[in-house]
Amino acid sequence: MNEARPSSQFGELVFNRKAMRERLPKEVFTQLAASAETGEKLEPGVADIVASAMKEWALSKGATHYTHWFHPRTEKTAEKHMAFLTLDMEGTPLESFTGSELIQSEPDASSLPSGGMRSTFEARGYTAWDPSSPAFIVQTEKGGTLCIPSIFISYDGTPLDLKTPLLKSLNAIETRALRLLRLFGNRGVRWVKATIGAEQEFFLVNESKARLRPDIIFCGHTLCGAQPAKGQQMEDHYFGTIHPKVLAYMEDVERELYRLGIAIKTRHNEVGPCQFEFAPEFSEANLSNDQNQLMMAVMKRFARRHDLRLMLHEKPFAGLNGSGKHTNFSLMDSEGRNLLSPSGTQKKSIQFLTFLGGFLLGLSRYGSLLRASIASPGNMYRLGGNEAPPAIMSVYLGEVLNQILDRIEEGLPESIPSKGSLDLGLTRLPDIKADNTDRNRTAPIAFTGNKFEFRATGAPQAIAGPTTMLMAAWAWGLDQMTAMIENRLGDGIEVAEAALEAIRHAAIESRNVRFDGNCYSEEWAREASLRGLPLAYTTPEALAYYLVPENRRLLADLKIMSDREVSAFYEIQIERYVKSREIEIGVLESMVREGILPAITRQLELDGRAYRVLPETLAKEMPLLREGLSRLAMTREKLVAACDRAQVLRSRLSSASLEEGAEIVTSEGLALMEEIRGLCDSAETHIDKDFWPYPRYRELLLIF
Repeated sequence: MNEARPSSQFGELVFNRKAMRERLPKEVFTQLAASAETGEKLEPGVADIVASAMKEWALSKGATHYTHWFHPRTEKTAEKHMAFLTLDMEGTPLESFTGSELIQSEPDASSLPSGGMRSTFEARGYTAWDPSSPAFIVQTEKGGTLCIPSIFISYDGTPLDLKTPLLKSLNAIETRALRLLRLFGNRGVRWVKATIGAEQEFFLVNESKARLRPDIIFCGHTLCGAQPAKGQQMEDHYFGTIHPKVLAYMEDVERELYRLGIAIKTRHNEVGPCQFEFAPEFSEANLSNDQNQLMMAVMKRFARRHDLRLMLHEKPFAGLNGSGKHTNFSLMDSEGRNLLSPSGTQKKSIQFLTFLGGFLLGLSRYGSLLRASIASPGNMYRLGGNEAPPAIMSVYLGEVLNQILDRIEEGLPESIPSKGSLDLGLTRLPDIKADNTDRNRTAPIAFTGNKFEFRATGAPQAIAGPTTMLMAAWAWGLDQMTAMIENRLGDGIEVAEAALEAIRHAAIESRNVRFDGNCYSEEWAREASLRGLPLAYTTPEALAYYLVPENRRLLADLKIMSDREVSAFYEIQIERYVKSREIEIGVLESMVREGILPAITRQLELDGRAYRVLPETLAKEMPLLREGLSRLAMTREKLVAACDRAQVLRSRLSSASLEEGAEIVTSEGLALMEEIRGLCDSAETHIDKDFWPYPRYRELLLIF
């Protein structure tokens, strides 16, 4: 059966420019396009025209409902469906959708986390249309829903979502980038946009097996499980032939994503068994955030259709590769130029180094904010090994770029050795080639030729949070670079010379975060401490960086988050951490009491009967059997005692404050879970397969 070409289906479920151009009057389309590009406000009458066209388009695609699709601070999306169908005064049915309904809705959503920003009795919350991200349709067998990307705010206008701070951070970086471009004489550039490409890693396991694991169902990852004889030692799964069942799933997901305007460029097997990756094309940062959330939802929906379970947790299986969402980011201007792409002309080369230097300055000063942005319950399991970056924020630039910055820092000597082949346009600087940097897989942030790659983002995370902090730090760095250049221009210095002085300052200031070695090594941890880099190995430690006065001032000065909003955001994240750990402890305890203890008892009964029927003289000659029984019985006793302690710990959490709860689950809960897991995994290796209550790793990590 021949499928239609992807290009012929691409975007058919999106109210994109093509659909708008076909259905809107020219002047309305122009206004809407300008609003999406530059943030210009729409005239009041435009909304009704857009709503009418959007409704007719949605109905033609089979949609029966619409929803303001928003991003609460749960890392997920939220929606409240409203029917197009309504009745007039005479009871006649008709489809209706007005401009006011397009612009704003009141979903209430009082139970979504607010960090104390509003009380339950202050329930009003509003969603407001974000015209910079196009509406789309999620189709079902019986119809579909028009999804309108929106922000979510409280009654007094306080943001309650992840999209609003993201949009503010994008405005901060884009206005500053445009200002800097103008200094370099780029008068024709109308706008600058941040761009994102988020590589999505994930695991797939058989749904029938996953349903038998309470930890997978309720926590999204395994809480116990002995290592299989063959895990990822051979790394033969990496880039291997894709299993036919997985390939069929991937093809279905890709087709649906094409229809939703998301271009998947890459699919492949990842390092861990049953681990895979999708990588989409770059898009504007706000749109990329929306598309990534939509992509995860589509992946989950289609996994069920293929009798698979999608696992997006950062560390689904202990001892195996973790899953991240490598967030590649750059800046693009209205002429289509990538501002992080090295160039052969003098002006563009120095311009590139200026933008690079701005990011390095921001990272050097506000690296702790980036560490906080990827602090989550699951990422604490992942960071630091199996190709995941460590918890210490540093940047890898590669030999040539580091050499250039070092020489600029030293005062620009006339002759510099270079491997590159792109002329910087200045005899005092070496060439730069876009692909002359290798990839340091241990670095949290790496420059990869024409973009930065932030590798620490967790697989299930909304990229809005990390992107917001990346852009905030970069915006501050560009402010510093711009101010230095403008001050020197006032002294009559040429822009190229002024920029080189600013780049030299950035090179000196960023020494602390530039590191090209093995970021996993103990030597680097010691070196990072000497350099004064923020070290946070637990999620609560990392989240506390939000409360650092300097970080709070940055977000407030850039008008991204008020001081009150930062405190609320911190509280939401801490609460999420504590509740996640509390659930994990409870699920693990129930798995032990309901499944593992009975399995041990059955094994003891079986082995005990075998021992008792032996002749006394023979039994004396079989001490290993007796010792095995004794060890297994002792394991059972230890598990009972550990579960009793877990029960007491959870009781303490119910009366503890958030900070106290975070301390309890981190300092005591994690160690207790590790102890219980060790006992369970030890027991698993000595229990008959017919007695063990849950699918083992060797069964879960097998697609069939």
